[in-house]
Amino acid sequence: MIWSLIKVLVFVAAVAALTFGAGLLMDNGSGVRIAIADMELTLGPLQAVIAALLLVLAVWIFLKLVGFTYALLRFLNGDETAISRYFDRSREKKGYQALAEGMMALAAGEPRTAMSRASKAEKYLGRPELTNLLMAQAAEQSGDSRRATEAYKTLLNDERTRFVGIRGLMKQKIEEGDTATALQLAEKAFALKPRHPETQDILLKLQADRNDWTGARSTLSAKRKSGALPKAVYQRRDAVLALQTAKVVFDDASSIEAREAAIAANKQSPDLIPAAAMAARSYIAQGNPKYATRVLKKAWEAQPHPDLAAAFAEIEPDETPTARLKRFRTLTSIHPENDETRMLLAELSLTAEDFPAARRALGDLVTRHPTTRALTIMAAVERGEGADDAVVRGWLARALTAPRGPQWCCDNCQSIHAAWGPICDNCGGFDTLSWREPAETSAPSATGTELLPLIVGSPASATDPAMSGEVIDEEPTTARPR
Repeated sequence: MIWSLIKVLVFVAAVAALTFGAGLLMDNGSGVRIAIADMELTLGPLQAVIAALLLVLAVWIFLKLVGFTYALLRFLNGDETAISRYFDRSREKKGYQALAEGMMALAAGEPRTAMSRASKAEKYLGRPELTNLLMAQAAEQSGDSRRATEAYKTLLNDERTRFVGIRGLMKQKIEEGDTATALQLAEKAFALKPRHPETQDILLKLQADRNDWTGARSTLSAKRKSGALPKAVYQRRDAVLALQTAKVVFDDASSIEAREAAIAANKQSPDLIPAAAMAARSYIAQGNPKYATRVLKKAWEAQPHPDLAAAFAEIEPDETPTARLKRFRTLTSIHPENDETRMLLAELSLTAEDFPAARRALGDLVTRHPTTRALTIMAAVERGEGADDAVVRGWLARALTAPRGPQWCCDNCQSIHAAWGPICDNCGGFDTLSWREPAETSAPSATGTELLPLIVGSPASATDPAMSGEVIDEEPTTARPR
């Protein structure tokens, strides 16, 4: 601190002297007269400038000598690196300046300049943990993957930079599509820093892509322990992974483990429809219809769904249509105004050939919210009541171009899936599928099928209050999952 103050004062004095000399030259065009004691010296303009430059040089040499003397005294006092630090100070300054220029060039999108500055900084600094990282990022930005890989591998040699090197190589392998190597690198990075959020997410996705559901559950648990996930989100996602574990076990024909995994998944997240349906089927296989009914009823309370109704039908597969209609009151009495409940009740009434009851169950659904399924049910009602073929064909024609209703949609990319899965096939998002209507409705078809009602006849009277819906089959079956 004192030494810096001394240098500032000397610099200010030198500037003041130069300013004073310049003023004398301007006042005395003939030169500068210097009187010291009995001596008198007269300098011409050119001589005065040369004398000023020599003075600056002398001051610079003086400061260097003072600095070296100070370093020598510290060395004699026991500081063994004082002299080496004195000579390295200039190189270090140049090195950090090159490093700063390289970082600015990288941020400005000039990777070639950044690599040049990184090489210069390494020459002066000898700090590979800094310069190699800059070199790797600049090489990646310029598209030189080979040089970037070499720089990242160099970072592996230092314990302080090993994680950064592994992370860089991992991202390279992901971009190359080498997920097997990327998974191994992600596991190593996770072992070094298990609380790193990005590494947790990448490892979880790679494990899910390779159907390593047990490993994914372990990673998810670590993510929860690090505080990166709320408890409710963790429970649902763990249930999703447990459900996939159950499916794999089912595929291996190990029914006992599958039942336990499916039931565990349902307990962790009762509103997870696939888990509830699988857990119910597990109880059915165990000969425990009471528990199966309880599971499906609880899931139906959270959200009515065709898959739940299909599983509920499997509890008593050989019952009569009337008995089934009566037993299904366990579900249809819950959320009676829900569209899914109303269509389910209409389908059950159709199976029992109670067509007026099916019409009453639909209510205003075909006008308020016409979907393929609802319109197809209405066509079956009209046929059951003996309506003309033109009327039935009219309802079916409307069903061709009506929206399909709720489907499994990705919350990230809005893509539609035929069946639920833990990962979106389009964007790769984990646990992003939800049962809802797509954001976009169906557009007019290229074949002009939207004009069919005009060709085959009117669907029904405009005063009929039971118009609505959207279905696929002419005669829908009870509780059939889509």
